[in-house]
Amino acid sequence: GLFSAVFLIFNRTIGTGIYATPSVILASSGSVGLALGLWIVGSLVAMCGSAGLPRSGGEKNFLEYLYRRPPFLATCVYTVYCFILGSPSANSVVLGEYLLNALRIPPDSFNVRFVAWLSLTAVVIIQGIFVKSGLLLQNTLGFFKLLVLSSMAITGILSLLGVPWFQVREEYEQPTNFEWGNFWSGTTNDPNAIITSLYSVMWAYIGYSQVNYVLSEVRDPIRTVKIAAPLGLALVTFVYVAVNISYFAVVSKNDIIHSRTIAAALYFRNLFGPGTERALSVFIAISVLGNLLAGQYTQCRTIQELGREGILPFSSMFASSWPFGAPLTGLIAQYIVSCIFMIAPPASDAYLFLISTASYCLTLVNVMVSLGVLLLYTAPYRAWDWQPPFKAPKIIVIAFFASNLFLATVPLIPPAPNKKVYVHLPYWSHVIVSMALSLIGLCYWYIQVVWKPKRGQYRLTREYTKVDSTGETRYIFRKIPL
Repeated sequence: GLFSAVFLIFNRTIGTGIYATPSVILASSGSVGLALGLWIVGSLVAMCGSAGLPRSGGEKNFLEYLYRRPPFLATCVYTVYCFILGSPSANSVVLGEYLLNALRIPPDSFNVRFVAWLSLTAVVIIQGIFVKSGLLLQNTLGFFKLLVLSSMAITGILSLLGVPWFQVREEYEQPTNFEWGNFWSGTTNDPNAIITSLYSVMWAYIGYSQVNYVLSEVRDPIRTVKIAAPLGLALVTFVYVAVNISYFAVVSKNDIIHSRTIAAALYFRNLFGPGTERALSVFIAISVLGNLLAGQYTQCRTIQELGREGILPFSSMFASSWPFGAPLTGLIAQYIVSCIFMIAPPASDAYLFLISTASYCLTLVNVMVSLGVLLLYTAPYRAWDWQPPFKAPKIIVIAFFASNLFLATVPLIPPAPNKKVYVHLPYWSHVIVSMALSLIGLCYWYIQVVWKPKRGQYRLTREYTKVDSTGETRYIFRKIPL
């Protein structure tokens, strides 16, 4: 229903971003004013892209509809991206760190990843077997998260207004971030730094389209999405901007940029003392758990749609919801990929690299989707008579295309000499990896759709069929001899 759809967007969108990225965004943008502006720009980009087609699968349905030639190429490339965009590896590691902090166990490389693995395993069991209970837990955690972040926003604004019980403790540096001279002080003119900041913002908004992935399970999907998408995004934007204002009201710019502690921890310390760190760890762990549950709820259904298209190996298994009424095969496949990503990379640049790669992959998808939708307004494509139940106005599509094209091209510009995107990796690493994923999808398409049929003297066609006794349908490939 509408409530679950709104909280799906809220839960999937708000994870670690609001706690961990404000310091990165401020350091890259250089000023409080630009940092707050980028959070608003991120919300506008997300709102421009929040329209969908009335079937599960999200961006996949746009790509398949828009790019029909060569057959199945768009689906094959998106299939590879899908496992990266939906990987909970980075957030599961963050969850492991904060659970250990809450339990006062010193984190190290082994126990953090072990707890992260336990968390991923628990999420798979909950969302794959106990589906209704998982949705209830997901909504409950989303409501709790809303209460905690709203409390942070309110107390920070009370501090800014000078209410006596909510003032920064005397032993810490007093913030002056909202004095006009300081508000814009240090604003960068380096486009690469601005885009690095905007990627961090976009990562925080990356769940905005999640309800589009599960439309087949939503009651009255057209009406629900029209209300849930703007309402969920408005709620997320309000929370993000209000919490950032609270951070800047309570913590000095110097502390946020140079402290090795995340902004949320500094906020709690400055208002309530250093002893509140454990409570903060619990709050963040709960927030990330809700994000993981919502993310895997939608991600496994996207993989299920790919199975129904017949493009994955063992498609009948991926397409089925047997035996517990959930896409368990897709959950397990994503679980295996996530465990590999969780264990393989070193600690130094791993988190920023993973979120930048996922954001860049999503940017490439958004460029292709918005470009294709714009083409539908041109004369050669009017014969398609594209009349979806809901669609964004043309000006919104243009804005979405322009913003994502900007996000896709600027990371190729070298950063300023005194700026570094990563500690050890080249600044273009996530761009090259994202392009390589496209090539993997292209190679997979060529082998499955071109080389094998040519060698076996057949052509591929697709038709609908029932998966099993549940009556679910999917595409299957038929080999037609030449």
